[in-house]
Amino acid sequence: MTRALILGGTADANLLAERIARAGLDAVYSYGGRTRTPADQPLPTRTGGFGGAGGLADYLRREGITHVIDATHPFAAEMSRHAVAACTETGTPLIALERAPWVKAPGDNWIEVADIMSAVAALPDKPTRVFLAIGRQHIAPFSTSPQHTYTLRFVDPPEEALPLPGANVIVSRGPFTFDGELELMRSRAIEWIVARNSGGTGARAKIDAARALGLPVILLSRPQLPDRPRVESVAEVMDWLGHRTCLGA
Repeated sequence: MTRALILGGTADANLLAERIARAGLDAVYSYGGRTRTPADQPLPTRTGGFGGAGGLADYLRREGITHVIDATHPFAAEMSRHAVAACTETGTPLIALERAPWVKAPGDNWIEVADIMSAVAALPDKPTRVFLAIGRQHIAPFSTSPQHTYTLRFVDPPEEALPLPGANVIVSRGPFTFDGELELMRSRAIEWIVARNSGGTGARAKIDAARALGLPVILLSRPQLPDRPRVESVAEVMDWLGHRTCLGA
């Protein structure tokens, strides 16, 4: 009997949870705990870490998990590595639901970098207006370039002082539209964007808006992860679980 664990927190994970619930499969949806107000799910939900790869392996055994779907953010590298290690230890089948990264298109002005410190270094020396679309856990290194005016966007309001004094904070939950991102960039006179290559459509609007406005984008490449089976659609995950669907993802 199938009992799946979804390592979630993304729009694709939410869509997968809906599809699994509709199919009547036994599954648990796990949030990493970074978001204080996560979206409601049609499946039993747990929040918080597992205590590393060993803790996750213990959870898989204790809960009788037969399949693990890693549908975390492409930059949640630690959780993905823990999933590979835990599933290898327990012999639990694992698949990653991960959209393909964005590919540079005509008109894109990208500076592709490997890490956050390289992104900081890629900004110009002179003061400029920067939209940091990278998640709150990665903003501290930009405090070494305080001459810039930063705009940040979070799902939850910050609970403590940010390391970027004077930053403009927007509290909003995606997905975001092309027109909305154009308005944001124009109204705040954004000159540079720093983003992660998340892939998919839910976060792409800012990349398309930057192209339309001719703005440079410092784009963080995805982290390297261990080899694992990977698909790009919910339908493929359902096939892997043995519940074929003619519905698209």
